[in-house]
Amino acid sequence: MTETFHETGHERVLIVDFGSQVTQLIARRLRESGVFCEIHPYDKVETILDEFAPKAIILSGGPASVHEAASPAAPKRLFELDVPVLGICYGEQTMCAELGGKVEPGTTREFGRAEIEIVKESPLLEGLGALGHSETVWMSHGDKVTALPAGFEAVAVSEGSPFAVIADEGRRFYGIQFHPEVAHTPRGALILRNFTHRIAGLKGDWTMKAFRDEAIARIREQVGEGKVICGLSGGVDSSVAAVLIHEAIGDQLTCVFVDTGLLRHNEAEQVVTMFRDHYNIPLVHVDASKDFLGALAGVTDPETKRKTIGRLFVEVFDREAAKIEGAAFLAQGTLYPDVIESVSASGGPSAVIKSHHNVGGLPDYMKLKLVEPLRELFKDEVRKLGVELGLPPAFVGRHPFPGPGLAIRIPGEVSPERVAVLQKADAIYLEEIRKAGLYDSIWQAFAVLLPVRTVGVMGDARTYDEVCALRAVTSTDGMTADFFEFPWEVLGRAATRIINEVKGINRVVYDVTSKPPGTIEWE
Repeated sequence: MTETFHETGHERVLIVDFGSQVTQLIARRLRESGVFCEIHPYDKVETILDEFAPKAIILSGGPASVHEAASPAAPKRLFELDVPVLGICYGEQTMCAELGGKVEPGTTREFGRAEIEIVKESPLLEGLGALGHSETVWMSHGDKVTALPAGFEAVAVSEGSPFAVIADEGRRFYGIQFHPEVAHTPRGALILRNFTHRIAGLKGDWTMKAFRDEAIARIREQVGEGKVICGLSGGVDSSVAAVLIHEAIGDQLTCVFVDTGLLRHNEAEQVVTMFRDHYNIPLVHVDASKDFLGALAGVTDPETKRKTIGRLFVEVFDREAAKIEGAAFLAQGTLYPDVIESVSASGGPSAVIKSHHNVGGLPDYMKLKLVEPLRELFKDEVRKLGVELGLPPAFVGRHPFPGPGLAIRIPGEVSPERVAVLQKADAIYLEEIRKAGLYDSIWQAFAVLLPVRTVGVMGDARTYDEVCALRAVTSTDGMTADFFEFPWEVLGRAATRIINEVKGINRVVYDVTSKPPGTIEWE
């Protein structure tokens, strides 16, 4: 980013991003140990350094090669601040190159699981094992450090890297050639905690309770006596934002719930009941399902679907917002990954409306100021905040739902009939998962209605109906995912019920693909 977030009063770690697909995971691991941190692109760091005043710095991995011309480099000033610095993968390599070491193309590459051996004691590896201990890590590099800068020495080695972990204990500079932030390095979180707590001496004082209190104070200061409109999707993000803002300013908030007709089974009724009856939050419910389904008629391209839904959402929301007299602020459930991605895409913070579709821009004629109380948080942190605010655990723990709704889970044309079929199938699938006690073990589970018809026989009659695909994945962060290993009896019950109870489906398949970093949801 080119600007910092609100002043938190907490100790902060600066993560310098060199373009790794898993840089966000570094921040996640630090947040888990109570350390507030922010990610900033390497070429924007100097503009925020004085204001940010980091207590420690982490240099991320990245796809570039240090020995190539014009490769990214960390500003020299980072090494002159007298704070601990940890370089990860490319971060280690650029630190070595800049401080007088040498990096060369490797004769062999290290990708995937590897074993490092501890050859010297260091507070960075405290708790992993004694000298000679072998630790499983996740490598991802082709280049390697071949000569260390003055003051550094090897702390751990691997078969392909004589400098798998290096340290200059005097200056508190450290480098690791593997990725401690990913789940494939089982004790990587301990290494990062050693760096932040043991080496940098941070207290880890960033909690959801502290965030809640600070966020409420900031909202009150920003809004004053003004009125706020919140685009409520019924998802966790916008719901938590609405409850937080309502706790701060009460009935100065009005929520606008645009029902696109593309939600899960009975979801619109659940949203209205919870916010009107349970929380008593002023709510405008707009049933625009005919508008959305009409606009999607004949549309088959996934990106066109997204843009159509985003455009319509902004139009409907704007029409309803104009009816709310005196509204001066627009609340959004923007999360930290949204902010990071907008920076990556444009080179600076984005001013686009999230609108729970992540498409479309905030029109110039909407003279509203943005209130984004969640823009410092990751998804799982939003869930923790929801619990802190008293939202029902079953609601807070719901599986993520895409902004465009069921439209992207219906490849091909979206029609009212196909939406109704998918809603029923999806509801049965989730019901069976809950009955089996598996719902909370799965990051996301959903049904997809494929644009494929197959011939089947039901009883003595021949059928020609569509195929339903079931998907379930495990994940800790939503960035990477692997398929969930279902007990066959649960899948069997769900498939049998879908075929028997949902007219229009005669075959069910289970999707066992994984989701590597950087991919989008199934569509």
